[in-house]
Amino acid sequence: MKQTETLLVELGTEELPPKALKTLGTAFRDGIVTGLAQRGLTHGAVRWFAAPRRLAVLIQDVALQAPDREQEIQGPPADRARDEQGNWTPAAVGFARKQGLEPEALTVVDTPKGPRLCLRTTLAGAQLRSSFNDIIHESIRELPIPKRMRWGASRIEFVRPVHWVVAMLGGESDFGSVLGLPTGNTTRGHRFHSSGEIRLERPEDYAETLAGAKVIADFEERRAMIREQVEVEASALNAQAVIDTDLLDEVTGLVEWPVALTGNFEPRFLSVPAEALVSSMKEHQKYFHLVDADGALLPHFITLCNIESKDPAQVIAGNERVIRPRLSDAAFFFETDKQHSLFSRLEGLRNIVFQQKLGSLYDKSQRVSRLAGELAAQLGGNVADAERAGLLCKADLGTQMVLEFADMQGIAGAYYARHDGESPEVAAAVEEHYWPRYAGDRLPQGLTAAAMGVADRLDTLVGIFGIGQPPTGSRDPFALRRASLAVLRILVEKELDLDLRECLALAVQGYSADALAEGTAEQVLDYMLERFRAWYEELDIPAEVFKAVSANKPGRPLDVQRRVLAVHAFSQLPEAAALAAANKRVSNILDKLEDGFRFGDVRSDLLQDPAEHTLAERLAVLGSESEGHLAEGAYSEALSCLAALQAPVDAFFDEVMVNTEDPVLRGNRLSLLHSLRERFLRVADISQLAVPRNN
Repeated sequence: MKQTETLLVELGTEELPPKALKTLGTAFRDGIVTGLAQRGLTHGAVRWFAAPRRLAVLIQDVALQAPDREQEIQGPPADRARDEQGNWTPAAVGFARKQGLEPEALTVVDTPKGPRLCLRTTLAGAQLRSSFNDIIHESIRELPIPKRMRWGASRIEFVRPVHWVVAMLGGESDFGSVLGLPTGNTTRGHRFHSSGEIRLERPEDYAETLAGAKVIADFEERRAMIREQVEVEASALNAQAVIDTDLLDEVTGLVEWPVALTGNFEPRFLSVPAEALVSSMKEHQKYFHLVDADGALLPHFITLCNIESKDPAQVIAGNERVIRPRLSDAAFFFETDKQHSLFSRLEGLRNIVFQQKLGSLYDKSQRVSRLAGELAAQLGGNVADAERAGLLCKADLGTQMVLEFADMQGIAGAYYARHDGESPEVAAAVEEHYWPRYAGDRLPQGLTAAAMGVADRLDTLVGIFGIGQPPTGSRDPFALRRASLAVLRILVEKELDLDLRECLALAVQGYSADALAEGTAEQVLDYMLERFRAWYEELDIPAEVFKAVSANKPGRPLDVQRRVLAVHAFSQLPEAAALAAANKRVSNILDKLEDGFRFGDVRSDLLQDPAEHTLAERLAVLGSESEGHLAEGAYSEALSCLAALQAPVDAFFDEVMVNTEDPVLRGNRLSLLHSLRERFLRVADISQLAVPRNN
């Protein structure tokens, strides 16, 4: 008797959302695989399919039945099962009845908590045939669909109306109904190149059968075909196609049978900012744009059709007619906007609200201008350029170009600033102060742009925190998490040694005295530095390393980075664990001292035991040496130097009584320990590295 079969599930639908198609396809696959695993049903290779009108999963060698398994249900302790007369107790009777048995059917097993009553049973393994329908329904319920829809008079919900369902185990295909439709073995091909139902004889024939009906069901295969076709079309023009990953995925979700065609637009449009043209082609028409060897935009585009046209020239002409008005609009907006300088648009920002309690974008631009200038001064940059860029950085929000193409914000402003004769630094800062826009994005290049980027984000952070609207859970309407990480990246990766505590205080000064809550700057600082935690987790740096550094409440992100890397390197040394434990012990001793206890200089004449003599001498020498390293910001070298204290510290704790009855000796020894801790605290609180051991 055959023990395994090939499984196929297909949901045939109206056109699915192209941007979500890949996610839906992989989630449907994961749901089916999880359903099998939960029932103990083993399987072989898994293949998933996602096309505009279908989601499908094909799994080979699926076990038709899971193995039986033993189940042990433990009851009350055995010594409470019978009373003094040997009769079953209510606890034993109740447990047995709950299992549908008499107490005599129970056994006794030894457990870590002593002998207990027990019922051992054999559970029959799950049957694939009887579970198949449930597995499909469970997978559908778990799909990441934010908003489901209904169709017709039915109350059934799915992301799009469903028209057919395939469910096959080998040659069998009747497994009840799914989403109100009977399961079967008939699918459908391309909407235009195929007609009628297509019968599947075997699940293994699925991909090949659909390919014959002009459907490439495999998402990754279709994606690769599109990339290859686009590159071939581009090479015919000695050009390079710019293939954005997200656009490629979206186009893959739009077509079942991809056919790439090349179209053209008038070269006159190349006088318009390339970003606006690309936005028109990419966002609105889903075209791939072409560039030359120098990266300059060419007057061509590549579109993907979902049919093999008998007259492709007509298809190309149609696409050219569609894109022309959009490019004409972009050209009109560009020429019209240039008739007014960016500076002249500042007054218009008074009518655009930044935040109801924080004023208009005009108010924000004034604050950012002042703060950017102050930051530029600290960085040794051009203060005048930073102040000018701060004034102009939001001015393009009132232009027609940005109103039509939202992703041109900053980019359009840079074009207009150059047209107005602004300095190259100012024009670049108007665009680059938005960088990085997302994780892993590029950083602003010049000092003016960097100062602007930091100033703009700090103004937003203190403003929103100051009115009591910090991020909560997943809610972050002002993208403050992203803003915080952007500031940290700019300061750390560009090695700009600004003190965030001072910068935030300057940002707060930009608001009126009663506009923000007291303590806003410190609240924002804590929030921003906490973002470092996730940063270092991604670098596989243990959380206790960051805790060791953050214990000193540092304010300079670049300094935090250097200290964290130094402490992480120190934590790998053989001496680190012992020194961390010793520092923990020192902290515990000193923290228990009464308030008002005063540490003094260590007096050599009060050192009695050889171990305390040695520790004091080594601490004086190594401490002085580490200070030299700290003066140069060489934290790793300073900690490596102090690591040599391990042996004298261990000997001190082994041989010296700290809390001796003599108060003078005790005070001197406590001062010695205080000096030891302070040496390490100059870098970090390494006692945080002392991770408790599990017994």
